[in-house]
Amino acid sequence: MKTQLRFKRLNLITVSGFLLLTFLFSACKKSLDAGSQPQIPVAGLMAFNLVPDRSAVAFTIGGNNLTNSGLSYTEYTGGYHGIYVGNRDVISYDALSGTQLATASHLFEDSAYYSAFVVGANGDYKNVIVKDSLNNLASTTGEAFVRYVNAIPDSTKQPLVTISSNGTDVFKDNASFPTVSNFKGITPGNISVTVNDEAAINASRTITLEQGKIYTVLLVGVPQTTDSTKAVQIKFIQNGSVSR
Repeated sequence: MKTQLRFKRLNLITVSGFLLLTFLFSACKKSLDAGSQPQIPVAGLMAFNLVPDRSAVAFTIGGNNLTNSGLSYTEYTGGYHGIYVGNRDVISYDALSGTQLATASHLFEDSAYYSAFVVGANGDYKNVIVKDSLNNLASTTGEAFVRYVNAIPDSTKQPLVTISSNGTDVFKDNASFPTVSNFKGITPGNISVTVNDEAAINASRTITLEQGKIYTVLLVGVPQTTDSTKAVQIKFIQNGSVSR
């Protein structure tokens, strides 16, 4: 399959490029660099700041900066960054104070995609790293593809997350914090997303999806906050597209 992602097999992580899921992994390990530069196995990593009480969060991986500057709340890297493979530590920290928030170790495989979400609030933070199984998605189904992340701190009641299209539920899960679902195919067009725990959490949104595109729905915010910028809300990003 040809997932629409393009990046070079770079020699230095510090120059890993900005990707809008327009790079292309070669299954036969063909070098994408000009000339005869040595191939270096790489993975792709996308990172998100889903911490409502930290206005700027940065990430390092293996001691190297993944981001040049801090990500604002609900901001992400904008695409997958090329990283070295192997078992590596991902650290999130407050970009303003330099305070470490959380760390997690993960085994990154060659030519695979991953997402790192820093979640939590009030001094209790966690890095959640998942493998994005984009290579298993096929555009020939005529579908779009969607997953969700429950990043609502203190959502201990496991709110019901429903994602539906044309009255058909693709997701209807009681999702604990911090659940990251798998990607599922869904009919393109307008879809309905709701998250509700029958108490402090109740948000809904209609999102328009395009055929063959891949999306992550972000369930974020602080229940019962008086700060409207940090209230429970539903956001989404496009991970990319498939062309198989």
